Amino acid sequence: MGSQINGKNSLKEEIRLRIQAGNRSLFANTKLRTNKDLNAASKLQIYKSIIRPTVTYGCETWDMTITEQNHLLVFERRILRKIYGPTLDSDGTWRIKTNEELEMLIKKKKIL
Repeated sequence: MGSQINGKNSLKEEIRLRIQAGNRSLFANTKLRTNKDLNAASKLQIYKSIIRPTVTYGCETWDMTITEQNHLLVFERRILRKIYGPTLDSDGTWRIKTNEELEMLIKKKKIL
């Protein structure tokens, strides 16, 4: 399935390569991601149908540690923050969305 195997049975390199492939896929679709005519739901669907499968290809065979899971979650949250953008608070300041807000927006269907 194209997975990298090493003597230590570590997935660190495999996950790093899959995240790099996801980044390439993300930047290959920059025009779609930055298109003002597409709403956040459409951009989320593009993420779920193009970028997420690129990253999770072969994940059925992965036995991940907490650190490796966190790398995937950080990757996903970074993309979701680009899709949904900042939040305007009641005092007029802009801030990035929290992890909990992002989980609510995707209905707790994380990459893991």
